[in-house]
Amino acid sequence: MNWFNRKQNAVLSIDISTASVKLLELSRIGANYRVDSFAVVPLPQSAVIEKNITDINVIAEAIKLAVRESGTKLKEAVVAIPESAVMTKIITMPASLTDDEMEAQIMVEADQYVPHSLDEINFDFEVLRINAKNPQLVDVLLVASRRENVDDRVDALLQAGLKTRIVDVEAYAMEHAFSLLFGQFADLKADQTIAITDIGATMTWLTVLYQGGVVYTRGQGFGGKQLTEEIQRHYGLSYQAAGLAKRQGGLPDSYAADVLEPFKMAIVQQIQRSLQFFVSSSANRGIDGIVLVGGCALIPGIDQLVEKSLAVPVYIANPSINMSLSNKINYKALSNDAPTMMVACGLALRGFDL
Repeated sequence: MNWFNRKQNAVLSIDISTASVKLLELSRIGANYRVDSFAVVPLPQSAVIEKNITDINVIAEAIKLAVRESGTKLKEAVVAIPESAVMTKIITMPASLTDDEMEAQIMVEADQYVPHSLDEINFDFEVLRINAKNPQLVDVLLVASRRENVDDRVDALLQAGLKTRIVDVEAYAMEHAFSLLFGQFADLKADQTIAITDIGATMTWLTVLYQGGVVYTRGQGFGGKQLTEEIQRHYGLSYQAAGLAKRQGGLPDSYAADVLEPFKMAIVQQIQRSLQFFVSSSANRGIDGIVLVGGCALIPGIDQLVEKSLAVPVYIANPSINMSLSNKINYKALSNDAPTMMVACGLALRGFDL
């Protein structure tokens, strides 16, 4: 399974999250990118649980609908598995080896790196850099996952009429998409320590980048579903009606003070707790900035509240802000969904030979 680069001029990405399937098609013209198509299709509650696909048929139908709504003509796509489903290890290998020789050596020595037999896993590797201590060695990133984690996504795309071109890891997709934010936020620098906080429907993932690379990931069971459930409980609505009211409004004036503000404070506490775990595990390295990603990043004022509470600069991600748009793209719809499109955008970038 190829988890790394292949050259391509237009790329289709499919991001399968707990709450929705997100489709994004990018093309590249010189050094610039254009959004050619996109779609977001909601998923029922039980289709994906904690990033694990539980119903491939439902996911396949959602992908079909996203393809139909977007109008994309591409038949190959990039997809990702969550970081919780992968094992990563940086190993050193002789710099003189070719890719084929490295693969053969990894296969021979696989039992040193992963606790499963080769017929149970998919793996790939990428040469990162010359080893700092020995220039005759290179540091190699090895990524492995149990085969079913990959197969579920490949099968869902296949049922939807798409071929899987690349399987990536969500944290690395975030890393790729982050490169687009430097032009958007002048204060963000490549050599800083940046915490990307992805607050999804049921999980909050912290991905910390240092000098542009992933150095830490951690997930917690917290997300926008808890706000929906609180609306449901507080106002006696069905779950579906509560979710609709959360997105479209129409709740009583008391909603902001009684429900939304306490949830926003819970977000602050979750982010603070995640950062404390990181700082305690990284020789007290501090955080230079926080980038908010995911559906909860759309809550009005959440960036100001997090910044004020944690005394760290906070930004809301919009990876497509400096991209051109095809005529069929609804700019307002894309802007509204922008913070949720980081993984999809990073996956599309992975399809280009960067």
